[in-house]
Amino acid sequence: MTLDDIATTLLEQRIAGEVLRPADAGFAQARAEAVFNGDIRRQPALIVRPTSTEDVARAIVWVREQGADLTVRGGGHSGSGACVAEGAVMLDLSRLADVRIDPGTRRAHVGGGATWAAVDAATAPHGLAVVGGTVSHTGVAGLTLSGGMGWLTARQGLSSDNLVEATLVTADGRVVTASEQSEPELFWGLRGAGANFGVVTEFVFALHEVDPMADLGLFFWRAEDAAEPLRLAREHLFGLPDGMGAVVVGLSAPPEPFVPEEHRGIPGIAVVVVGWGDPELHAAAVAPLRELGPLFELVTPIPHVALQQMLDAGNPWGILAYDKGLNLDDLSDEVIEVLLTRLPRKRSPLSYMPIFALTGRYREIPDDATAWGTPRSARWATAIVAFAEDEGTLAAERAWARDLWQALEPHARRDSVYVNFEAELDDARVRATYGAKYGRLADLKAEWDPDNVFRHNANIAPAAAVDVPAPRTAARPATRPATRPATRPATQPAP
Repeated sequence: MTLDDIATTLLEQRIAGEVLRPADAGFAQARAEAVFNGDIRRQPALIVRPTSTEDVARAIVWVREQGADLTVRGGGHSGSGACVAEGAVMLDLSRLADVRIDPGTRRAHVGGGATWAAVDAATAPHGLAVVGGTVSHTGVAGLTLSGGMGWLTARQGLSSDNLVEATLVTADGRVVTASEQSEPELFWGLRGAGANFGVVTEFVFALHEVDPMADLGLFFWRAEDAAEPLRLAREHLFGLPDGMGAVVVGLSAPPEPFVPEEHRGIPGIAVVVVGWGDPELHAAAVAPLRELGPLFELVTPIPHVALQQMLDAGNPWGILAYDKGLNLDDLSDEVIEVLLTRLPRKRSPLSYMPIFALTGRYREIPDDATAWGTPRSARWATAIVAFAEDEGTLAAERAWARDLWQALEPHARRDSVYVNFEAELDDARVRATYGAKYGRLADLKAEWDPDNVFRHNANIAPAAAVDVPAPRTAARPATRPATRPATRPATQPAP
């Protein structure tokens, strides 16, 4: 849509942050920086870069006054490009990226536009960390609100499992704190389906002691030689000592110094095991993999921060991308055959397939503790990531990803998918993912966003209701009131 220029000027007067029109000099660069997936070509009508929670509140109220569509950009890393819609207003949180660490309470206060690289850099000097993905330029918000896996999942669970408080702005411009003590039902929903209920401007995470040095073991086999290693991995990785992280990856051998030049580009399977604090225990854990004669290996100490950045080069910003995802209960012989038959058919050396072993702390958390959709009994979370540098190659890689997904789907759990792994989520898939939790989430959506303002996500439709109850506790309003009434009355500020 075309936004009225006078109204846009009014927005500029309301907020301290930046408002970019398509004709402005910085608009094209801001748009390019906003979205990781270069295949997303949609153009917003306006980019708003707030610098405070109050800016966010005023911007949301203004967008609703204009009757405009709204998208929210945290880190911009989703393959679906959910942060941008054609003709919508993009609320770009990249100016809300501060990270503050309280080592005494072991808490991290993280802005809604921060990346995990910033969190890792801030926590490492204190010997602390929180699970945060495997690519450091991933945004904190998008990962956490939908779950959040990483190298530390076996030790700490999901990113969302370690969230202790969130400050968010609701669809009617109110500022709310959600935690176990304040709005606990909303806090439950934020941890797994959180993009549906508002714009989180600050996250507070519980931090944990993590040795600054990790022990990495990576072992690679050609696809034709990988059946036995995969059969070993499907059981061995679930018997690792407590807290060791593990992932199986289908990929082309990368052009890295530790890979002999004659092996680079060969499609195959890598098994990766990471430990902290006990090199001898790690050596014993990877010994059975080494005995299977990998084509090459990398076994080395590595700074935890470097581990977090290890995959960054293989996930370059602006690459053309397409994702599919599913969950598996087992790497059965049938699944292994599908993987090893179809993996070599990919054309792009950048495309890859991480299969996360869901072990340790992840499995100890009750299914109903959060809104996370995947049952904790699932053993493997699988992504099929198609990357390409040109449109023709992407078309072929997209077809490869879909073919591989279709071949694996009969062996997958039908009740869930990790929504961050899926570029094509329809209503049926979202409902299946959240299962019995969907009704509870729909009621929560009707309470906090009855008009479905926040719908560019794994969307939960608001439950139909004649009267939507107001939140149970007071929320604090933005410091400057809206210029006209919100869609439903805001609660009175606490005395």
